[in-house]
Amino acid sequence: MHNAYWLLNVRLETGHEVESGAVTGTKTGLFRLRIKDGKITAIANMSDAGDADGLPQLDARGLLALPPFIEKHCHLDKTLLGDRWRPVRPAASLFERFEIEARTLPTLRTTMKERAENLLELLLRAGSTHIRTHVDLYPGAGLRHLEAVQEALASFEGKLTSEIVAFPQHGLLRTQSMGIVREALRGGCGLVGGVDPHTVDGDMEKSLQTMMELAVEANADVDLHLHDGGRIGLDTIRRLAQLADEAGWQGRVSVSHAFALADMQGEEAEETAQLLANSGIAIITSVPLGRAIPPVPFLHDCGVHVAVGCDNIFDSWSPFGNGDVLERAGRLAERFGRKTEQELAEALGFITGGVTPLDKDGQPVWPKLGDEASFVFAEASCSAETVARRAKRPAVMHRGTIVAGALERTSL
Repeated sequence: MHNAYWLLNVRLETGHEVESGAVTGTKTGLFRLRIKDGKITAIANMSDAGDADGLPQLDARGLLALPPFIEKHCHLDKTLLGDRWRPVRPAASLFERFEIEARTLPTLRTTMKERAENLLELLLRAGSTHIRTHVDLYPGAGLRHLEAVQEALASFEGKLTSEIVAFPQHGLLRTQSMGIVREALRGGCGLVGGVDPHTVDGDMEKSLQTMMELAVEANADVDLHLHDGGRIGLDTIRRLAQLADEAGWQGRVSVSHAFALADMQGEEAEETAQLLANSGIAIITSVPLGRAIPPVPFLHDCGVHVAVGCDNIFDSWSPFGNGDVLERAGRLAERFGRKTEQELAEALGFITGGVTPLDKDGQPVWPKLGDEASFVFAEASCSAETVARRAKRPAVMHRGTIVAGALERTSL
């Protein structure tokens, strides 16, 4: 792609259609955007006469432009994509599942780098241009998983951005993985992970404190996998919030899964949501089927940042998953009965870091001058339709360059 060019016939949302005080649709228009050095330097209506400056032109053909997606929870090192089909083997416990996976991965005919690249390609085609991946660290594996994932990510340089969580899957304390986590943080990981401090590590307080100490020592963020429900899970979340506040780590901590939040009732729900919002703790859900999940609309309304990720994608834990985070956003909307134009459009924010084309009052807020020229181009009339219908995405642009698909379509 040229250093500077015009992107023509880009469909952007311009406001709400309102009838009797209710939002009944979304207005859009066709625009031309001047792109230079990967950023938007001019935005104009297609109907406005203007000088093309003799620059090259790329035609978006009326496709809807949406903010790029963020895959907030995946495991590039675990996937079996590219290898032969194999069903998930039964496991009597979480710990047996750890062992099955640890035995399986080294025996595959494909390399971890190859499989990770297959997953990255899948994620990119679906619209995700930022990836947060957890990488397993335990004594038997050392840093091998991290090295393979870093090599895979390097092959996608310029196409997406990423962050890596140093993840002691088998237990931070249980496998005495503190030293390996420290090495990983020095070797490129920007976050510290953990898993079920009570159930896996057997000592909630010591596990959380050790995780936070590692984070502060390395100036790293935190992303805790928490499957424990009920009182144990809620106590874990509340204690993590206290530790984050004590360390000054507000806005730098996430809890993935957080199933215990589905068990909140009455005043406890209000208090816990306020605690999360005040501490800036984000909740990340993969919207799994068959079990209760955090009350996303309630948390969002309370000011808690919520994000969606795909989690396991064809690995030793699950045979399912297609790497399409938009499909997960649509599933979330269905689970919570989010059907109106505004509710569906709001669901898009759970996979874009909170960025939506229109604010709650229907005012255009994205894209604007100076923004990165990063878009997901969808065959849809608006954000709401994109989420509800899981619209096709013919092209993905990252910093001014098409990185997946092409700007070609037949008709909407």
